[in-house]
Amino acid sequence: MQCLSRFITKYYKIIATVWCALFIIFAYFAIQLPGQLKGDGFKVNGDHQAVMNELTEEFGLPAETIFVVFDNVKDVDIKATLQKIEEVKEIDSIQSPLKNSELHKKNISYAILNFDNTIEDMAIVVPKIRDKINNKQGITITGGSVISSDLNTASQKDLANAEAIGLPIAVLVLLLAFGSVVASILPIVIGIITVVSAFGILSMLSGQFDLSIFIMNIIPMLGLALSIDFALLFINRYREERLHSTIQQAVQTTIQTAGRSIIFSAFCVMIGLGAMIVIQVEIFHNIALGGTIAVFLAVVASLTLLPASILLLGDRLNKWTIIRVKPNSESRWRNFATLVMKRPVTIAIISLIILGIGIVPVKDMKLTIPTMDALPTSYDSRTSFEKLQKEFNLGKNSTVYLLAEREDGWDSKAGLNAILKLQKALQNDDLVLDVKTIFTESKINRVEDWQQSMENLSASEQLKPLKETFIHDKQLFIPITLDAKGASTKAQDWVRKWSDKDLNMNFKLGGEAKFNQEIFDEISNKIVIALSIIIISTFFILMLAFRSVLIPIKAILMNIIGLSSAFGILVYIFQYGSFGIEEGTIVLIIPVITFCLVFGLSMDYEVFLISRIQEEYEKGASNTRATIDGLTSTSKIITSAALIMIVITGAFAFTDVMPVKQIGVGIAIAIAIDATIIRLMLVPSLMKLLGDWNWWMPFQKKNRK
Repeated sequence: MQCLSRFITKYYKIIATVWCALFIIFAYFAIQLPGQLKGDGFKVNGDHQAVMNELTEEFGLPAETIFVVFDNVKDVDIKATLQKIEEVKEIDSIQSPLKNSELHKKNISYAILNFDNTIEDMAIVVPKIRDKINNKQGITITGGSVISSDLNTASQKDLANAEAIGLPIAVLVLLLAFGSVVASILPIVIGIITVVSAFGILSMLSGQFDLSIFIMNIIPMLGLALSIDFALLFINRYREERLHSTIQQAVQTTIQTAGRSIIFSAFCVMIGLGAMIVIQVEIFHNIALGGTIAVFLAVVASLTLLPASILLLGDRLNKWTIIRVKPNSESRWRNFATLVMKRPVTIAIISLIILGIGIVPVKDMKLTIPTMDALPTSYDSRTSFEKLQKEFNLGKNSTVYLLAEREDGWDSKAGLNAILKLQKALQNDDLVLDVKTIFTESKINRVEDWQQSMENLSASEQLKPLKETFIHDKQLFIPITLDAKGASTKAQDWVRKWSDKDLNMNFKLGGEAKFNQEIFDEISNKIVIALSIIIISTFFILMLAFRSVLIPIKAILMNIIGLSSAFGILVYIFQYGSFGIEEGTIVLIIPVITFCLVFGLSMDYEVFLISRIQEEYEKGASNTRATIDGLTSTSKIITSAALIMIVITGAFAFTDVMPVKQIGVGIAIAIAIDATIIRLMLVPSLMKLLGDWNWWMPFQKKNRK
């Protein structure tokens, strides 16, 4: 760190120039990022994807579908609209309500636009269809691709809204901490440069990875909060050093001291991000990649651009001081710390009771994969789909696609018997509403009758198209309708049960229920591994850092308790429908993302606090005195840093996309609990109660002055 500090103070002008050039380059690519985002990131390479690809290629099932919804629209206008839509060359086929009575009910009707697998980016097609409709009254479009496109648009609006709310408040918090306008704005500038640079790098990498639309919100949330936190720590330490050093000496000392804390903090966050990679779901890989880039840039900017900027500004860093920071704030924190030391049992019990109350709702947590309900109701794609659900029971049932392969094909008697046997087994299942095979659709109930019909020239000509619908070479396709929604536990349990059955043939299942089951199972099967990586890594890092066994154990337990309480409050707000929020469910990824991110972020505050306590303890202070001094000297910086994090992430509570809202609120609540109840009350209380045992380490003698 000494070499780095000397290098930066020597070449600070070159460093600032290089950053300016890089920022311009990254900004150019960052502008292009929104157009390169695809889908919501809920994608896993499993049987569902393989089956759907095979059905599209071999059996002609649409790879994508868009619904055109007509509400109180005359037939002549429906016909004219569909004729215009036909001009969109990417459309493979159109099912019109004018030719299919099942697509018409009361005053509502809808057309189905089918697309094959040659379309690489449906985001380009959606605006083309909307242009053809030209905002005509009562005509809207919906479907997976349309909802994804609207989520992208909503995410960009949410980002702008969150920044408009969060950044001014962050400036105010920094102003209260530093007093001067220049010192308060500098961390914001560093944060913006970090986020824009991260977007630029992700845009450059978009050709190698499919990037989720949610990174538009998560990356700024993480990049801004961390950059500002790091800058807060760095500037605070610099100003302390500047009281008795030159500008260059103060910057060098700050890099060597605060710089180490910043690197350690970033490393803890990166452990949480890296652990998500073991979960083979695209959105976790996106967050791990984007988050790591943002954290890395936040560290690099904090240790290069920030000190270079301070050296360029000099004492102008304190220019336009409008708030005088009161010198007696330390005495108030000392009084608080002394109170905690006097009544550790009472404060520990009160803290645990408060956290326990927060944990209670966790038992009711219901996790789901976000669909169109992630969009606000102001978007036509959501309201139109809800109309189809209401009038046509769309989504009430679900379809599972069974794709089976037989080495000898299906035309022989044995093959046909296998189809009939499988059909009857499915029909006997209580959850199955309907099964379609060559036998059900031809009204032929026996293998012998089918074979005789196929030997008859005129009959075989009629049955041949039917056969090609369900059989292609060695492949057999059977659509199965379940009396359950695709996102339901019933449907997921059904595909789990049938996937494990021995049907004497090679087969795979696809469809919405299978997709949901694979996502849920991938997360539930890998979450223990991911959490174990975080917990074990954190334990050894803290054990080596503080040369103690009990401190890392205590830190991990406190984090788990605090996060559990945050999850309970999240359930209370979003699932119970509190504070004006509509009753709903918790998005499946929220607990995982919140745990992985906050566990690392909260270790930041743990290190700030315990490092200072350890420093005083090793100087010869008693455990109690060291805890008081450590709490006194770090409380202001922890509170300010946490408040910045809460402001930046909590601003997303005022956004419209539900998963983004839940992530922002979840992180803000978890950080608030950690920086107050955990870090300022529970941890010091336990430090007092455990006494010198806090610093116990087997086979090591403590060196105290």
